[in-house]
Amino acid sequence: MFLRDSREKKKSKGVGYSLKNLQISLAAARVNAGLTQEEVAKIMHLNKQTICNWEKGKVIPKQAQLEMMCKIYDIPVDNIFLPIKSTLS
Repeated sequence: MFLRDSREKKKSKGVGYSLKNLQISLAAARVNAGLTQEEVAKIMHLNKQTICNWEKGKVIPKQAQLEMMCKIYDIPVDNIFLPIKSTLS
């Protein structure tokens, strides 16, 4: 659903996948941090629609915004994947 791996199955002790290859969507990261879109928007001084658009892949956040979200969610930037914006209809 929100989680994916880099398709590299690396064995680590007792786990089928290495956690360093685990990637998570913005929405899942927010939910895992126990925050709502409204709360994140307030912390970042943005509106809820901006957060929603980032999570849906309608707009890609700038690097500084992505880094701020990762600090809020307490996860490394490398663990976030962003949806690819499609130009196909």
